[in-house]
Amino acid sequence: MPQSKNKVELLGHYGSDESHALSAWTSTSRDLTDEKRGRIDKLLAMLAREGHHSVFEKSSLHFLVTTDIASHIHLLKHRIGVSINAESARYKELKDDNYYIPDDWPITEQVKLCAFLENAQLRYHQAIEDLVASGMPRKRAKESARFYLPYANQITADVMFNWRSFHHFLQLRKKPNAQKEIFDIASQMLQLTKEIPDSPFKYTIAAFGYGDE
Repeated sequence: MPQSKNKVELLGHYGSDESHALSAWTSTSRDLTDEKRGRIDKLLAMLAREGHHSVFEKSSLHFLVTTDIASHIHLLKHRIGVSINAESARYKELKDDNYYIPDDWPITEQVKLCAFLENAQLRYHQAIEDLVASGMPRKRAKESARFYLPYANQITADVMFNWRSFHHFLQLRKKPNAQKEIFDIASQMLQLTKEIPDSPFKYTIAAFGYGDE
């Protein structure tokens, strides 16, 4: 069955508010006292406010994203500081036939798009077989038959940010004028980050102004 929504899963994370603070304190002393722990929130708020963001590279957030092709392209535009690997129709035949339907479209348009996408995916699979039957190597058939697949086709992408890059991503993709699909993906990522047990990034989230969202 096709997917109707994009979805995000948090695979793992590394680092914490403390690792960000310790990175900043490397220039003086990394000895962590109770007094220093008590001012990590203020330190991180100052660093974020003043643009001293290199310390926020000392962590990572690792997501698995089911995304339409258009939103995957948005993710790729953040390639510096972001590690992305995605399911590739060049190397495999996509079997799941998942696609994204905008939930803010009228039902009549959703139905028409669904019919179009199912036809496109049918043509994609048939093209592979027809091209192979014509004598084309299957590798070339797979990589070229994907031209039948539209932007709404969904793939799975493995995405990892450090916190500095994640902040940059959120700055652009959670703006009110961002495309709805990538806005929703960014929102899911932030919410999953907030829900990590024991809140390891609580002060970092607050420092960049995401605490009240």
